[in-house]
Amino acid sequence: MDTQDIIKKVRTIEIKTRKLSANIFAGQYHSAFKGRGMAFSEVREYQFGDDVRDIDWNVTARFHRPYIKVFEEERELTVMLLIDVSGSLDFGTHRQMKSEMVAEIAATLAFSAIQNNDKIGVVFFSDKIEKYIPPKKGRKHILYIIRELLDFHAESRRTDLNEPLEFLSNVMKRRCTVFMLSDFYTRTDFLSPLTICSRKHDVVAVQVYDKCAAELPDVGLMKVVDAETGHEQYIDTSSRKIRQAHRDYWIKRQTALQDVFNKNNVDSISIATDEDYVKSLLILFKQRS
Repeated sequence: MDTQDIIKKVRTIEIKTRKLSANIFAGQYHSAFKGRGMAFSEVREYQFGDDVRDIDWNVTARFHRPYIKVFEEERELTVMLLIDVSGSLDFGTHRQMKSEMVAEIAATLAFSAIQNNDKIGVVFFSDKIEKYIPPKKGRKHILYIIRELLDFHAESRRTDLNEPLEFLSNVMKRRCTVFMLSDFYTRTDFLSPLTICSRKHDVVAVQVYDKCAAELPDVGLMKVVDAETGHEQYIDTSSRKIRQAHRDYWIKRQTALQDVFNKNNVDSISIATDEDYVKSLLILFKQRS
């Protein structure tokens, strides 16, 4: 993709996603994510009915009577996008590639954050941290992120979800809202780093997948290639037994993935490449409101 193509596509995505975030997501985004971060405001004397967990023991000891910490809603949030740029995202049999849908969803979330006066940052990851863009505000920053989304080339093809979660836990000291955009194809267990990250931050998982991953089409002998390892093999998709085994594997995998999210109170959605991601995001936002 040359410079002119990138500029043209950046402009197209900006027009589409900015309109969506302004007309549809503005109120939903605010109610879904504002208030999740609380900042210390002051201390005052304990009153009947106050939560004892908010007692400031240092101040209490100094004045010999109980005082509590008072918190208020943070006026702005920091939003971090953890974006999978591994080889498996370069696939799509219905309407668009997974990577293209991820880019549009990320851009829509970024514009929604900016319109709510929030900072937005990005971590591109494969089986390592490919690039870190620190959170900032402003249209110029958003357009830089979109350009990177469209033209970023990862050094590695493989996926390791532990890397971005551990990186985020280390680099972000204050609580933030985290959107993890991936197809969640990984050969490593990421439960432990997700547990640590979700205790500190508000984590949301956005899975983008292709319908063929859920159900093989009956098209006879098919050559398939693992986009991350390069492994090739032939599959006889005319076999009902093989198609059923593929479907069963997908259901088992999705159930296990959802179990990981549920254990950590991580809100999640799954969006196919031929679906309307706007509807899915609105459902997610309404569930959190």
